Order: sequence, then C-alpha cells, then structure tokens
Amino acid sequence: MGNSFFAYIQKLELLAFFSGYSLLCAIILIFAGNNESGNNLRKRTVFILPLSYALVGTLYLGLQLKNFYLSYSSGNIRPAIHLSYLMVWGLLSILFWIPSLRKRPSLSLLHNLVFFFILVKDMILQISSSVDGNILKNDMRMYTVSFLLNLSAFILIVLLSFVVSRRRIRYK
Repeated sequence: MGNSFFAYIQKLELLAFFSGYSLLCAIILIFAGNNESGNNLRKRTVFILPLSYALVGTLYLGLQLKNFYLSYSSGNIRPAIHLSYLMVWGLLSILFWIPSLRKRPSLSLLHNLVFFFILVKDMILQISSSVDGNILKNDMRMYTVSFLLNLSAFILIVLLSFVVSRRRIRYK
C-alpha cells in the first residue's frame, strides 16, 4: 500500500468511510429477525442497506472532489493518489444507486469486505509483530467513525423512505 504518510492518510479516509458497513449489516440482520417471520421489517431494512452504502460512496466522492478542487488536471491528480485501486474500489460503491444492483444486498457486503480485510490485516500485523500500536488505535477510531457514518446514512435513508411511502399513500 505504500509507506508514505499520504498513503496512510488515504487508507484512513477509506477506512473512515467504508469499513463500518459490515458491522452495520450484521446488526441490521440480527435486529430485523429471521426470514421465516411474517414481518416486512427485514425485507425493507435489508433493501435499504445498499442505498445507504451508495450514499456513503457518494459522500466519499464528494470528499475526493473537494480534495482535488483546484487541481483537476490529470498531471496534478496522479501524484496525489497513492492508493488508486482502493480509491476506485471505494468509488464503485456509487453503483449501488442502480436498482438492479440494489436488489442484491449481498453484493454490497461483498464489495465492502475489502475494506474490512484491511482492518483485519492491520490487527494481524499488530499481533504478530512489533508494529507501532498507534496504527491499530487509528484504525479503531476510523472504524468507529465509519460505523457512525454508515449508521447515520442508514437512518437518513430510512427516514426518507418513510416520508416517500407516506406521500405515496396520501396521494393515491
């Protein structure tokens, strides 16, 4: 991933946006109940998960556009990107706005596991070697921030879907 300070900062940005989604998925699936129950809550919340993931990806795109605001030429942007594959992978989360991808929530979780494995890799490096303990502390802080960001995006999408469904009922 590179040993530079800026590559480390970009890794933390990616962790801050995407790593907490897998924990959110697990919590939503646990609280929504099992498949056999007759409630519509699980189906609705699982359907909303990829939308919240796409919203977080859109927010990440906004951050990157802000970072490169005055240097949109490719000659200025290329040296500033250290983790290009991971950045592109993160930006692919925007594709979950597409309804055909959104219908398969497991794809969003599979897409997100790349970022979760970065966190797991840092944990294994911390346990197996004498790597600086601050790396794991920073990763855990970013994981917490990511979970809160993903939870906020999920709550926002739930509230918007509630408002839209009420409007549809009112105007029928």
